[in-house]
Amino acid sequence: MDALDGTLRGLQAFLQAGGPVLYAVAVLTFLMWTLVFDRLWYLRVVLPHDLAATVAAWEARVERRSWHARQLRRALLARLDARVRRNVALIRACVSLCPLLGLLGTVTGMVVVFEVLALGGGDTRSLADGVARATIPTMAGMVAAISGVFASAWVARAAQRELALAEDRLTANH
Repeated sequence: MDALDGTLRGLQAFLQAGGPVLYAVAVLTFLMWTLVFDRLWYLRVVLPHDLAATVAAWEARVERRSWHARQLRRALLARLDARVRRNVALIRACVSLCPLLGLLGTVTGMVVVFEVLALGGGDTRSLADGVARATIPTMAGMVAAISGVFASAWVARAAQRELALAEDRLTANH
């Protein structure tokens, strides 16, 4: 229990040293990873059921070569595509916003440093606080963005692979 308490105090000190922008980076990172885990859950648990329903709807057709059948196949695949790719663009947007929020933290931290200097700042503690407020959010934003780049690339590749497999399963024989 003491280890958990010490960890929480360290995390709180880290967040306070980074300033209010670090909280925004943390919220955005949490949102991004929530969306990533949502897509992982969908691809592993829900997609097989959606795919089975799509294939069953296609296989229930007797005739599969007419223009109407091809349009139905395209509609079934488009519906599945929309479900598979849901939130992928939002994940990429979060990845793009993380470094920008980190940069905002840099600017706000440097404002603190300049304020201390403008007030005749010989106070090294205040300067150090401003530098920490400038660098910690930048680092956090970059770390979040790098992890998100890998996760979003994996999710996008998995979605593309699953859609290609679904397209192959909807054959046009008969």
